[in-house]
Amino acid sequence: MRIDKAMLVGAALGAAMLGGCTMNNGSGGGSEPSAVADLVTANGQSVGRATATATSGGIQIMVDGRNMPPGPHGAHVHTVGRCDAPTFESAGGHWNPDTKKHGMQNPAGPHAGDMPNLDVASDGTGTLTFTLPGGTFDGLLDADGSAMMIHAGPDDMRTDPSGNSGGRIACGVFRRA
Repeated sequence: MRIDKAMLVGAALGAAMLGGCTMNNGSGGGSEPSAVADLVTANGQSVGRATATATSGGIQIMVDGRNMPPGPHGAHVHTVGRCDAPTFESAGGHWNPDTKKHGMQNPAGPHAGDMPNLDVASDGTGTLTFTLPGGTFDGLLDADGSAMMIHAGPDDMRTDPSGNSGGRIACGVFRRA
């Protein structure tokens, strides 16, 4: 086989382009495991995405919301990976493997899935990044999975079991990215 200069340049360009890419399949090799949850309302409208990434300190959750009602909303990881409309009760309660009380301001808390409120701007968008300390990726994606839940109102960060955050308005099941 004859190799010419154009083939060598093409191979070098391809290698350079691939050099900056990484695959995140959760199998190690330098990549941290990750999972995504596409958030939908009870009528199936897409309202954002949550991304979970394993870190040395737990699991970092990034929520990117859109087309949501303005204001603060309780945001929690729930214990079951199901989002059956219209109430999303199939997702169970907050992820709580250590059987603690709800709320980051509760002396007997928090649940492993408790997070700060998602603040949604007047244009319907909001972002939240928070690390669930001590959470494990294996726990997040256990046999029955887990779900990201957005509630109608703000979480008061102390009232058990849900922070008085109201109904469940958006839900997404975490799946490996």
